Amino acid sequence: MEFTKSLLKGKLIKRYKRFFVDVKLNNETVTAHCPNTGSMKGLLDEDNDVYLLKHDDPKRKLKYSLEIIKAHRNLVGVNTHMANKIVNHALRNNLIKELKDQDSIKAEVFFNKETRFDFLLEKKRKKSFIEVKNVTLFRDKKTAEFPDAVTDRGSKHLLTLIDAIKKGYKAYLIFLVQIQNMENFKVAKDIDNKYYENYLIAKKAGVNFLAYRCKIDKKKIIIEKKLKIIDE
Repeated sequence: MEFTKSLLKGKLIKRYKRFFVDVKLNNETVTAHCPNTGSMKGLLDEDNDVYLLKHDDPKRKLKYSLEIIKAHRNLVGVNTHMANKIVNHALRNNLIKELKDQDSIKAEVFFNKETRFDFLLEKKRKKSFIEVKNVTLFRDKKTAEFPDAVTDRGSKHLLTLIDAIKKGYKAYLIFLVQIQNMENFKVAKDIDNKYYENYLIAKKAGVNFLAYRCKIDKKKIIIEKKLKIIDE
């Protein structure tokens, strides 16, 4: 997934009210939109390098959006709205080996009145629902983790994927690791043990879990490598 233009490098001052970050950019302070409602645990140290996208739309209240943070020497893609675009690009370019050569790829499809999943795939008349989770948490050099805060919504998605299997669909959850240099992935059960328990239930029920790392730079973010999932 390519950015519309090259990103601008600045220094993080602070994040506040969830949707705002102040950044030092070219010797001035600018306020940028933070397109991530999560905790962003471990990423928000003052003076971290950040990369902003400048927007030309005169209707936008904020001219910049936060796209990447450099934390502990790794670039991290923090724009959650990019996650589905990255996966969509990967599906259409056969970058996810378990989901190659689909006959149909549809985004944002309702499963029931309350839940829609990120993608519905069809291959040889077999339909699969795909849910995508954006991963930005890492607490050691090689292992990415999800979630970074308690997520009741995430647990609900796991249980609904089980319902999809019962109705004859295949079900996948893709942990999209937007963090450089990761080799492994695990569920952060110390942060949300309920999510971890539901993950184990979903895995036993037949939900397929995949973790893929992204290649990240100032011009694009694309899926790069499958990671090993560690169950503890």
